Amino acid sequence: MSGKSVLFHIDATTRVATVTLNRPDKLNSFTREMHVELNDALNEVEASNARAVIITGAGRGFCAGQDLADLDFTQGATPDLGELIEAHFNPLVRRLQAMPLPIIAAVNGTAAGAGANLAMACDLVIAARSASFIQAFVKIGLVPDSGGTWLLPRRVGEARALGLALTGEKLGAEKAQAWGIVWRVVEDPDLTDAATQLAAQLAQQPMKAIAAIKQALRASANNTFDQQLDLERDVQRELGASHDFMEGVAAFKEKRAPRFEGL
Repeated sequence: MSGKSVLFHIDATTRVATVTLNRPDKLNSFTREMHVELNDALNEVEASNARAVIITGAGRGFCAGQDLADLDFTQGATPDLGELIEAHFNPLVRRLQAMPLPIIAAVNGTAAGAGANLAMACDLVIAARSASFIQAFVKIGLVPDSGGTWLLPRRVGEARALGLALTGEKLGAEKAQAWGIVWRVVEDPDLTDAATQLAAQLAQQPMKAIAAIKQALRASANNTFDQQLDLERDVQRELGASHDFMEGVAAFKEKRAPRFEGL
């Protein structure tokens, strides 16, 4: 599937799916049509044999958030931003957080507003050295959305989150890495290769364990320590009965690379 504003491709060898936001002339800012196409692309990911996902942007930016030109301001109309968020942005970030596959945001250039929070909703962020992250909402009188008020303080701490949200200042890639938003910073020409290599590496991992790691780490935000210990016990019991665990142990003993099957 290749829509006008979202491109989709799966590598048959690595089983890595790449989803590209494709409105480069608008810094890949969101329209309702783009949301529909992105949802369709994620449907294709889930229906395929993909084992890892890369989300990136075409051109010189990752995503500039909502395209204000797609909102209705005609004759003094007031757009219902709550409806827009409930219909599109919230389902998107919820879906990314819940997907069992590892998801990498390959951030090229600007990630602003909902675009910055889209990147944080992914599991790992690889950023080009020229990339930047901007909580631009305050500049137009809004609050960070798309999970920003939850994701940002958990990544960078409350003081830094407040600073970024209240000032709308640009955060460069290297500082974003130091503050915990970005996993790895690479030179701009190396971004695609670095993201592809990491995704291919993750695609070789045991998929049940990948999904369980995501679930357990995110559950810790709301669990007590004792609840988290119980969760670890229960998940480990389930994984300990899996084919991939036995394969991993056998490969370790035989000093060979494991062949995980997601079972």
